Amino acid sequence: MATIQYYDVILKPVLTEKSMAGMGEKKYTFLVHTEANKAQIKEAVEKMFAGTKVKRVNTVNYDGKNKRRGMVTGKTAKTKKAIVWLTDDSKDIEIFAGL
Repeated sequence: MATIQYYDVILKPVLTEKSMAGMGEKKYTFLVHTEANKAQIKEAVEKMFAGTKVKRVNTVNYDGKNKRRGMVTGKTAKTKKAIVWLTDDSKDIEIFAGL
């Protein structure tokens, strides 16, 4: 596969009750490209959101769920979630500011 650019790494933010509670601790959750590593995720967050400094990144891989329609079975797509911790002197991410 071709190299992943920083703007292709972050797909969308995860907006759940648990992820919203973590924002007070400067902990943000994103769905990311399945082949992105922690260094690429850190680079993407720092480039896409000006003034942010990433302290650490935790990632979680999810396999696709088994789905059935009649006798035909298949799987949904694999996903990857990244929890990004920002440093204390870092700016907040603006897309979460009004939530």
